[in-house]
Amino acid sequence: MLRPLKLLWTDPTLRMAAGALALFGCLAASIAPYQSLLAIRIFGLSDGAYAIVLIVAAVVSVLGAVGAGILADQTATRKRVALISALLIVLGNGLVMALPDKLTFVLVHSVVLPLSGAIMGQIFALARLACSRYPVGDRDATLAALRALFAVPFVVVLPLWSLAFGAGASLLAIYAVLVVVGGALVLLIALAWPADGRTAWEDVPSGLSLAASLREMGSGAVMLRVLLSGGLKSGVFVYMVVLGLVFDESTGRDIGDVALFAGLVAGLEVPVMLSMGALLQRVSRLQAILLGTVLYAGFLCAFPLLLATPWVWALVLPAAFGGAIVLSLPLAYVQDLMGARAGAGGALLAVQQVAGDGLGAGVFAIAALLSGYGLAAVLGGVTMLASAFALLWLDGRPQARLGLGEP
Repeated sequence: MLRPLKLLWTDPTLRMAAGALALFGCLAASIAPYQSLLAIRIFGLSDGAYAIVLIVAAVVSVLGAVGAGILADQTATRKRVALISALLIVLGNGLVMALPDKLTFVLVHSVVLPLSGAIMGQIFALARLACSRYPVGDRDATLAALRALFAVPFVVVLPLWSLAFGAGASLLAIYAVLVVVGGALVLLIALAWPADGRTAWEDVPSGLSLAASLREMGSGAVMLRVLLSGGLKSGVFVYMVVLGLVFDESTGRDIGDVALFAGLVAGLEVPVMLSMGALLQRVSRLQAILLGTVLYAGFLCAFPLLLATPWVWALVLPAAFGGAIVLSLPLAYVQDLMGARAGAGGALLAVQQVAGDGLGAGVFAIAALLSGYGLAAVLGGVTMLASAFALLWLDGRPQARLGLGEP
């Protein structure tokens, strides 16, 4: 646990990346739980209209992340790309503050803020480049520790918003806070992000055209692995969807149980992510991913069966341990698919996330149609296991990794 934390503290670039990711986590933790309430209750969107906003936002976020990653690799101007992405955060939230109406909300949440989300991929791309000077085990453990720093604000920030709203704060106050946090992120990048062309590692333009970059990223070998790694995360999406619903349906459970269960899982995930280096000293990355998948899938399958019993609280352990692995190690796996193209590798993280969310949404829809929320959890676990074993089969072949991400 101490080695990645030491690197995050002593390496100036990794320290900056850690701070940037923590700030971005504050942004996500502040808006994610309340965006639907803002859309429907404050700005008056219908359920269907808000669904369209979400679909457009998902498409724009992927296009923006891929475009930013390709541009960063083509020009090796990563600081400029990151700074523009961060400025979009301030612009988008500032627009809603200045013009709080339905049209502004739709424009900002379907276009401006999804484009700004490219910053997360660029932070991980920078961290991967900075970690190239360290052993492979340190790199994976450090990237896992960075992912933990993104999760920490969800444990800290959400209770603060709960207190603020309890004291009478308006939901629109979120945008004022987002402008301030976004401004802090812009300032951090401007002052501490390594200047383009003057990094401690070699970072040269890729020389690839847009078409060539897209062909490389969209090759069957790469995209199949990205989609399957997204399948690993689909179970997490299903869990987030069904958690409140199954607790609400269960006799003797209430909304307070939902918050307690989710808080315990999120809180336990952080130290597990920070301890990833110790696990990777004993098993390979793919073996660790399989272990995490088995634990999380087991949790999902047992969840509806144990929900009405006190034993359901024991499930926070496999949920946290498995979730910490599934949410962190596939990040490095996907980035490595693009080899030296760190920007493109970071961009593929957005594709991975959308693939996982889309597959999870499909699993939930099928289960809800056939049986109910309990079946959704079980199918989510089965989908995760199928994805993990497919990845093991693909990368277990002798020719599996040839040609992927070669410069």
